[in-house]
Amino acid sequence: MKKLLAAFALFSLFFGAGNLILPPYLGVQAGADWALVAFGFVISAVLIPILGIFAHAKLQGTIYDFGAPLGKVLSLTYAALIYGIALALPAPRTASVTHEMAIMPFADSPYWLTSLVYFSLVLLAALNRSKLLDLFGKITTPGILIVLTALIGMAVFAPEVALAPTTMENPFGSSLLEGYQTFDAIAAVVIGGVLLVSIQKMQAKDNATTANTDQANQSTNPYDLQKSTVRFAAVFSAIALSAIYVGLIYAGAQSQGNIDLESSRSEILQAMAKLFLGNTAPVGLGILVALACFTTATGIVTGTADFVASYFEGPAYVPGTARKVFISVAIAGAILGVLMGQFPVVYIIAIAVPALVFIYPTTIILMALHVLPASWATPKAFKAAVLVCFVVNTPAFLDSLGYPTLQEATALLPLSSQGLAWVLPVLLSVVGVKIFDVFLIKK
Repeated sequence: MKKLLAAFALFSLFFGAGNLILPPYLGVQAGADWALVAFGFVISAVLIPILGIFAHAKLQGTIYDFGAPLGKVLSLTYAALIYGIALALPAPRTASVTHEMAIMPFADSPYWLTSLVYFSLVLLAALNRSKLLDLFGKITTPGILIVLTALIGMAVFAPEVALAPTTMENPFGSSLLEGYQTFDAIAAVVIGGVLLVSIQKMQAKDNATTANTDQANQSTNPYDLQKSTVRFAAVFSAIALSAIYVGLIYAGAQSQGNIDLESSRSEILQAMAKLFLGNTAPVGLGILVALACFTTATGIVTGTADFVASYFEGPAYVPGTARKVFISVAIAGAILGVLMGQFPVVYIIAIAVPALVFIYPTTIILMALHVLPASWATPKAFKAAVLVCFVVNTPAFLDSLGYPTLQEATALLPLSSQGLAWVLPVLLSVVGVKIFDVFLIKK
């Protein structure tokens, strides 16, 4: 039961604003190529983030441990970048999406008011850590699944229509990169720690309850129990997210002829829901958006506060210095969310592109190396892979900022057209380090 509760919590923490508005948009653009587009999106929006959760299950540490093989300075720099991006972009975007889809259809209210109320509630949830897992696992996830099942079910059983050819120049590559906008690889690094802390608290409570019984003496090793719980949650979330993404992309493709292709992502989701759910769409969609976005924002704020508080004495969930730091960081994160959440979704998505192009490849590399055997994931391999990635990915990063002059330098590399020019050089660097370790050093 506790594993299932953790699985529901992880799914709910993952499923935020981007997870709702991106798949239908891709489906409408994909048309007849919806299956290929779904495959690309699942790779970047499901498999890569779940890889990060498996890395968390193995490390059972903080985001600092992800970058530790790079050295203290680079690891702290990476952590600061991840948490800064998470607080400045995906967390505020959840408030903006909530306003556009759950508030605007019913009331003429300004963005700032929604953002203020929204992040006040996020702060309240973050400060009540003891109820976080129960809140996400028992309340929000069932609500999300009920509304999504209704929407996807109506799309699947609706009369099939002839799908038009895709409007995408590169369906697979576009869907792969669109999956970055879920921020779930970054979320995996951030909220994986939130899940671990919640599981540890749950175990501590159980141990206190059974302290004087034989059950306490026969309890499973805490590391192994946490590892198995997190892995179960990861597999459950991967299956659930994949099914939902494929269903939403298919629903988008089915509604292609009834939706303006120039509509925004939020508008496409609203139109699609109204098409399949009729007059119930505004209410159901508003509830779904509020639940999905709220859980993600709470996970980001809580994860950031947890990390900073971990450098101070005592746990963050009992009175003491660490608790005070946790509260201060959570308040600061909520204030930043209020400020950034006043911008429209389309603006936040646009300014997120350079940040994602810069940080995502490094995050993927760290995740992948951490799940490899220790003989491959040496500090030299980490440093070589990240350095090569930084060099090869620089032209793409500059291009995202509007400076495409260096793009030709990587144009001949495999997968460059998919935005993945860094993959082969990074693989070769890891293999090269392994060969060096095995043959040259031993000699």
